[in-house]
Amino acid sequence: MKITGLNLDIIWKNKKGNFQLIEEQLAHEEADIFLLPEMFSTGFCMDASEVSDRNEESLEFLKKISKEKNAAFCGSAPVEHAGKYYNRIFFVQPDSTVSFYDKRHLFSFSGEDKVYTPGRDRVIINYKGIRFLLQVCYDLRFPVFARNNDDYDAILYVANWPEKRVGAWEHLLKARAIENLSYVFGLNRIGTDGNNLLYQESSHCFFADGTEVAKKSGNIVSAVLDMDELKDFRKHFQFLNDRDQFSMQD
Repeated sequence: MKITGLNLDIIWKNKKGNFQLIEEQLAHEEADIFLLPEMFSTGFCMDASEVSDRNEESLEFLKKISKEKNAAFCGSAPVEHAGKYYNRIFFVQPDSTVSFYDKRHLFSFSGEDKVYTPGRDRVIINYKGIRFLLQVCYDLRFPVFARNNDDYDAILYVANWPEKRVGAWEHLLKARAIENLSYVFGLNRIGTDGNNLLYQESSHCFFADGTEVAKKSGNIVSAVLDMDELKDFRKHFQFLNDRDQFSMQD
């Protein structure tokens, strides 16, 4: 399976502009799954009442482009629902089947926890025979929530992770792959946001042994997930059998 991520320089608070930019930059790309960054339609913005989708703008865009390219699309957007705001990652299939996960770990350093409502449950999507755990940015710092209980094959992280802390981003992505015997694809944005934070190109896909498997060309980063290779690796190194048993509590 081929996954392609777009290192997007998100236009601040400009949904239509970002939708157009995504279509233009992915026009000639083919993949089974396309990844877009965290809050791909607005940038990582705490002005939730201003930027949050009330009419499913971002979701409708994902449905449209997913159908046009006959591929799944995954990315997060600020969403208002029942009077609350969520940082919601969507996984949209070409037939318009929609799954979503609301970011559980909200970035208190920026005040995200004061504006958005946290999600509760992990969400795993089975697409074309591969099981994907959906995660958003700051979730990466919390390995317990992402622990592999033999229930997924790959983790998809979408992020707005600033350049000044990019070392942590890259080390933690590799750690999540190694400790969970899984593929980990982490897609970050690039450019500068409305708060003058700088984002450098730092998207990666790691195999279960920590090996980088992504290939990059311009703003495109792609990786092929080989399930036979992963199954052989897990059969040989059965580390998950020795994992600690625990129950998550709110």
